[in-house]
Amino acid sequence: MADTLLVIEDEMLLGSELARHYRNEGWEVVVATTLAHAERALLEQPVDPLVVLSDMSLPDGNALDLLEKMQGRRAGGEWILLTAYGSVPDSVRALRLGAFDFVEKPCDQERLDMIVAGAARSSRAQRRLLDEAAAQSRRYPVSSFLGHSESATEVRNMLSKLSRVPFSALVISGETGTGKGLAARILHHSGARREGPLIELNCAALPRELLESELFGHEAGAFTGARSRHRGLLEQAHGGTLFLDEIGEMDLDLQAKLLKAIEDRTIRRLGGDREIKVEVQIVAASNRDLESLVSTGRFRQDLFHRLSVFHLHLPALRERREDVNDLVPAFLAEFNTKAGKSVKFVPAGVQQKLHSHDWPGNVRELRNVVERCVLFADGEVFPEQWLQLRSTASMSAAVAVTASNDHLWLPMDGSMALEDMDRHIIQRALERNNFNVTAAARALGATRETLRYRIQKYNLSRPNH
Repeated sequence: MADTLLVIEDEMLLGSELARHYRNEGWEVVVATTLAHAERALLEQPVDPLVVLSDMSLPDGNALDLLEKMQGRRAGGEWILLTAYGSVPDSVRALRLGAFDFVEKPCDQERLDMIVAGAARSSRAQRRLLDEAAAQSRRYPVSSFLGHSESATEVRNMLSKLSRVPFSALVISGETGTGKGLAARILHHSGARREGPLIELNCAALPRELLESELFGHEAGAFTGARSRHRGLLEQAHGGTLFLDEIGEMDLDLQAKLLKAIEDRTIRRLGGDREIKVEVQIVAASNRDLESLVSTGRFRQDLFHRLSVFHLHLPALRERREDVNDLVPAFLAEFNTKAGKSVKFVPAGVQQKLHSHDWPGNVRELRNVVERCVLFADGEVFPEQWLQLRSTASMSAAVAVTASNDHLWLPMDGSMALEDMDRHIIQRALERNNFNVTAAARALGATRETLRYRIQKYNLSRPNH
């Protein structure tokens, strides 16, 4: 199907010549001789031009007025304005309104062809971005937070309200695996900033120096290894949303710098001397109690209050067990499609086990269980043998541990999930090093930041005696 070019020109001869030329170039051309005619074509008729080529002065007004009127309606693609009486104020206004180019008559046809081709490329790129944003919005509607329980319904109602207001910052709390990332994506893709970027960062996954560079960016030569300029995530998220997961792991001095950036709406790259304006919506998440961290001096009180414009708490799955009935079919459909399987029937015994399990890993754990069972299924029946659901107490009893020297034995018969092994290894390493995180990290060959993240993830702490 040919792309559409809207020509707005009151000189009949010139309009006919432009229409003939661009039809020969493969365009579908619509010609309007007045602004009123063009407005009807854009708003009332099914005309969606990739490019608008318009004379500036028309019998019923200035084309810039129509361009401004179309701004909030997304009617038309890129605009190219032609005028025999160019003026500085008009050219400035045209660029401010987002016109692709401002060309004085008479214009060489070859040059005009190049400008039209450039406008068409730009318009196609913008449409691809809009299509991608619309697809993400369809993927993350408010209804994608599943569950018919009272708590799940309350979360959806809150997400629906938040998606309709232009909030500046929000804190999402909840245990690991409750869906904080999903909630952040719903808020972005269903909200007013859905056409802007969504940038995600796990604050616990990076050491302090790298986290600062990722957030604020750096100039070439700012530090050893900084060979080129890097735009930070705050800068990349301009006009959109920055999702800061596990923000409770951020160092205090970096929290102060983040607070200043949020308050001033400006940042300065590392090694830079120029202030850069940023307009960003902040969504922060933590599986730790930020108020408790504030009371112990491990999180800045001023940053906490600045982020807590709204607070959204996500309940643990054990607090809404009835929602398993909604989550399992959704996960079955997802992994059946991905793996080319056709698991349809969940036996009563499996359903009973799914409902009675405590789900320490919450929705993420349930999703992983369904994925494993679908991948190992041989037919249409959900395989019970791959559930591998064990309570914390039975898991500890099932682990055959010999604590001599530096050896640790774990069962390899499928009775212990990989994540449980990870948790148990870290717990034993902490115990053997008297809960000294640095020593335990050295013993495991891991960084201190990585170990701290997993300690928080698994909620490991020194036992009280």
